[in-house]
Amino acid sequence: MSPELVSILVLVVVFVIATTRSVNMGALAFAATFGVGTLVADLDADGIFAGFPGDLFVVLVGVTYLFAIARANGTTDWLVHAAVRLVRGRVALIPWVMFALTGALTAIGAVSPAAVAIVAPVALSFATRYGISPLLMGTMVVHGAQAGGFSPISIYGSIVNGIVEREKLPGSEIGLFLASLVANLVIAGVVFVLFGGRKLWARGAVETTGGGGGGTAGGAGGTAGEGSAGRGEGSAGGAAPAAVPAPAAVAVRAGEDIAAAPSRLTPARITTLVALVALVVAVLGFDLDAGLTAVTLAVLLSTAWPEDSRRAVTEIAWSTVLLICGVLTYVGVLQEMGTITWAGEGVGSIGVPLLAAVLLCYIGALVSAFASSVGIMGALIPLAVPFLAQGEIGAVGMVAALAVSATVVDVSPFSTNGALVLAAAPDVDRDRFFRQLMLYGGVVVAVVPAMVWLVLVVPNS
Repeated sequence: MSPELVSILVLVVVFVIATTRSVNMGALAFAATFGVGTLVADLDADGIFAGFPGDLFVVLVGVTYLFAIARANGTTDWLVHAAVRLVRGRVALIPWVMFALTGALTAIGAVSPAAVAIVAPVALSFATRYGISPLLMGTMVVHGAQAGGFSPISIYGSIVNGIVEREKLPGSEIGLFLASLVANLVIAGVVFVLFGGRKLWARGAVETTGGGGGGTAGGAGGTAGEGSAGRGEGSAGGAAPAAVPAPAAVAVRAGEDIAAAPSRLTPARITTLVALVALVVAVLGFDLDAGLTAVTLAVLLSTAWPEDSRRAVTEIAWSTVLLICGVLTYVGVLQEMGTITWAGEGVGSIGVPLLAAVLLCYIGALVSAFASSVGIMGALIPLAVPFLAQGEIGAVGMVAALAVSATVVDVSPFSTNGALVLAAAPDVDRDRFFRQLMLYGGVVVAVVPAMVWLVLVVPNS
């Protein structure tokens, strides 16, 4: 049995054990990394740790630390209240506002994970407070980021268009952008309908003005639900979670006036808002690392208001950090072994161009669900060059299909964007939310590559 095949089978075993035995998948992946890296790939410790996602570790820790402080001092509550007022109480519009916001950020040049890191904590805090499904809100944020991700001035767009030019393939910058925009917009519409959007419309508007206690959540006097969330302490793929009400934490109860939510700007909240703006400016304007910037801002806030920040470190999503870093370190070993290239070359050698095209789309989607989308696109587009050169497959459509397939799956909890959404959700059962994201990501991997292949590749073959 080839080393590449062994490494893939071990990954399958990791998934099976994590699912059936409730062991943290990240811890299992670290053990598998050690075994496969040492015994199969003949790597030393330095070679194994080369795949550790240090930048993602810092992003996860830094962003969740900063927003834990923002929750502690009431800043996120203030932002949620402001968002309700912005859309005149129509809660159903908020997921679309978040979709558009992350799309705009990536379209003007933000790296997709940076945009998600900025928007997701606020969006998911809103979801928790007003009984919106965190799965709906989180996926809308991620799909929004990918919708704008291939504009001609975006990071992803620049990279893919550069690869196309280097490989001397026909290209269309606007076509690539529109393909991603339309695909993610359609998916967002389906998600909105399936995950509670119609109920949000039926709820109507919540009260955004007034000072008493007479407002209710729902245009017809209905409530969003009863009960409040206990904090889920279980790790993703780990120990059993604390009990929480399903499907989402609800903070809007009968008789509650929305205007009574914390809306006063204190010095701590003002400074936290300035810190959040500084994070956006630093990441988008000066291309600084989102994780390091977030940690620095969190430390400054902790120093100024230690009483608000005392428990913030304990609220960092450590179980999620272990999960994501463990799996991605194993993927790094797979890349070092050449497993991903081996699989791609095997598909590329198939003599039926249309079949090879759809298989490449599926490989891009599957691998990107666990690894860098940019890295996968950089590997797969050159692999597609030989049969694209034959002229039987339209290069523009094929490149767009590969790009969409490799990025739309970033809702997976193992990808950077999915991990940020998982880590940012307050007061949820993280085990349950992890499983929801993993199941949704699996559906996207199974369905979307075939759809984009049918729409973008087959008509041009």
